[in-house]
Amino acid sequence: MPVLVAYATRHGATRGIAERIADRLRSHDLDADARPAGEVRDAARYDAFVVGGAAYMFHWLGEATSFVEHHRKLLADRPTWLFSSGPVGTDLVDKDGRDVLETTVPKEFAKLRGQVLPRGERVFFGALDPDAKAIGMAEHFMRLMPAARDALPKGDFRDWPAIDAWADEIAVGLREPAGAR
Repeated sequence: MPVLVAYATRHGATRGIAERIADRLRSHDLDADARPAGEVRDAARYDAFVVGGAAYMFHWLGEATSFVEHHRKLLADRPTWLFSSGPVGTDLVDKDGRDVLETTVPKEFAKLRGQVLPRGERVFFGALDPDAKAIGMAEHFMRLMPAARDALPKGDFRDWPAIDAWADEIAVGLREPAGAR
């Protein structure tokens, strides 16, 4: 079964997650490709989809949103999962005691849920490399403001065991008969 893991990334952390998911799906004898969402021209050849994107300021990157919206009928008819990466740090709850992985779900997910009826969604911690070149005006200006720049934890916070476990769940879900969900 061909599975597309389409992703949108700014600095590469989300690409790493997508590639890890595709590798894990291949370990379950699935034919999985990880490709940038904006470069996919042949989506109809895939039987299932995992679509991910980095989230900045509670919004999924446009390439991921555009991919889902452009292919919404196809994704609604085939098994689809959505993921996001973005929060950085090791805190599992925010200052108000709320689960960070729940409060950082991209705003676009509410609309996309109704369009493609994903079998699952997940938010994963991301990575922040302070030496990476700023992309976009918001990142550039944020780096010019010491208080904002220093407030974010730096490092790679991706939870590889959680990513592997989710990919394993997807593989199991793809093995289930369509009416079993």
